[in-house]
Amino acid sequence: MPTPLRLIFMGTPDFAVPTLETLLTMPEAQVVAVITGPDRPAGRGRQLQASAVKVAALAHGLPVLQPTNLKSPEFQAELKSYAADLQVVVAFRMLPEAVWNMPRLGSVNIHGSLLPQYRGAAPINWALMHGDTETGVTSFFLRHEIDTGDLILQDKLAIEPADDFGAVYGKLKLVGANLARRTVAAIAAGTAPSTPQANSPALRPAPKLTKETGRLDFTRPTPELVNQVRGLSPVPAAYTTLPDGRGLKVFRAQALPPTADETASNPDAAPGTWATDGRHYLRVRTATGWLDLLEIQPEGKKRMLTAEFLRGAKLTF
Repeated sequence: MPTPLRLIFMGTPDFAVPTLETLLTMPEAQVVAVITGPDRPAGRGRQLQASAVKVAALAHGLPVLQPTNLKSPEFQAELKSYAADLQVVVAFRMLPEAVWNMPRLGSVNIHGSLLPQYRGAAPINWALMHGDTETGVTSFFLRHEIDTGDLILQDKLAIEPADDFGAVYGKLKLVGANLARRTVAAIAAGTAPSTPQANSPALRPAPKLTKETGRLDFTRPTPELVNQVRGLSPVPAAYTTLPDGRGLKVFRAQALPPTADETASNPDAAPGTWATDGRHYLRVRTATGWLDLLEIQPEGKKRMLTAEFLRGAKLTF
């Protein structure tokens, strides 16, 4: 049997853990070290917490490197000492060329979109916010420009109407692990394709999410707002402000057309107009109807169904 490829694995969040676990089972490869982010303060006590990848790596007795500076000569010398044939990258930060070009077979990335669509830091979120019905994962060789290297393999995943970011994230991390296995096996066998990516003005980017990304603008059509909520639930969550000034996160919502009764009673309702029966529903008028808020988190409280919130709230509009 050929000598297994020596692999360096790079990743930080739980999205990357199934891929690491899968690579550890491959006879074609041997994971010799793991690179992950530094421990970060978390929780109410702000205690340092290891990344999900670090926890998994230590459970398997793997060496773990946590560089703060990927350009550091000391880090790069230590990385070189592992004499890796290939690096596999999942949900990690941008690598300098001296790092991604170090192994003799280069570095591959497992990306949560069907490249060349949604290059960037938040591909799953943006696919949902644009209302896509299909997404997937792509393996590609790292190059200078972010997410532009030659394509290796892709697997597709249907997005169901009820799926939100959390649901698609959970599915894609497993699809990505299987794709990584097939990719590494193809590279080990010398059969991996390498297809240049197409470029087009029609391609949608997937930039890093900002605070403004989550703000609900009720002058937009209702379906767009429903997709915004889906694409940001459960984290970081879409948000708005109640008429009394309290902040409100929205985790689930549905589109409702204006009913004949509502139109007759309030024909001039402008986008941003709130409505409630005080018991069952809480809605906001949009450009094309109503956004019915189904699951929310009022400022200072836990996540809850809207009806649960209304039982204890005194709302006056």
